[in-house]
Amino acid sequence: MISERPVRAPSMIDVARRAGVSHQTVSRALNSPEALRSDTLARVQRAMRELGYRRNSQARALKTRRTGLIGVVSPGDVSFGPNRMTLAIEQACRERGFATALSVVRDAQQQTVESTLDFFLGYGIEAVVVIAPIPTVADAAKQLSRRMPVVMVTSGLSPAEEQNVVGIDQQMGARLAVQHLVELGHRRIAHLAGPGDWYDARGRIAGWQEVLIESGLDPTLRVSSPGWGAEHGYQAAQQLLDQDAALDAVFVSNDYMALGAVRAMEDAGLRVPEDISVVGFDDVDAAAYFAPALTTVRQPFEAAGRSAIDVLLRTAAGEHPGMDFIVPELRVRSSTRAR
Repeated sequence: MISERPVRAPSMIDVARRAGVSHQTVSRALNSPEALRSDTLARVQRAMRELGYRRNSQARALKTRRTGLIGVVSPGDVSFGPNRMTLAIEQACRERGFATALSVVRDAQQQTVESTLDFFLGYGIEAVVVIAPIPTVADAAKQLSRRMPVVMVTSGLSPAEEQNVVGIDQQMGARLAVQHLVELGHRRIAHLAGPGDWYDARGRIAGWQEVLIESGLDPTLRVSSPGWGAEHGYQAAQQLLDQDAALDAVFVSNDYMALGAVRAMEDAGLRVPEDISVVGFDDVDAAAYFAPALTTVRQPFEAAGRSAIDVLLRTAAGEHPGMDFIVPELRVRSSTRAR
């Protein structure tokens, strides 16, 4: 009885023959896809799919002494923003042919940073993206940057700190939200702010205040919350209404808080948007299905993730790209109306 021979996995040479290109072109498609014409790259990628070609990462690492691994540091918070950003970065890495390894850093203590470094160095991590929504994580990123290429995803650093940063312009997002309310004729516009130690919350406060001051309106109607959940929005809205029941609009620091705020307003006998307009921030997947559908600011997490990887690769190549801030987009729905 003749046993079957094992089926040989397709090689780069097989892909080159199928695509009608050279072995070097296939290599460039894997390692430097931006160097190829789009039609050539598409032909090589189609041949890979048809043959079921998979890169031999272990062989590549032995040959180049590179692992193709990018570290991602997350604050470990369950809030919507950091989770979406982590997923966006992972997707951007896969699109560029890299794998990711995740480590959680909740503080900037030396022991935590050293533990993260040991983890990354032990797995041959080549470079790191750090999601830094709070100062303690940003401090940890600065320490990491002394040992390996690091790009921070954050909204709270200035160019003077000379860090490579990608962020979403939180202040501009807040300006878009509040300007929308001003244009609708609202004059008493309050803000339910997120936790004060978050860069995002600080940026949204600043944008809200700027527009109100520019419009000659009161910039002091604000309640800060200790968390980002719907229950925090509910409690903050109750506190706000107890302080001033004559409000005609509220800008809320994220969508889940806005969900709780709308419920608190309904419990107080107010109708949204007939009596009071509400704007959120993030544009979570369910925002269009809230009752009423939520006007909100959409954060371009996917674009930020791709930018983070582009900046990281440039940093690893010895460049200093500096800072890249992406402008969010206002999504107008039925939770706001003209006065």
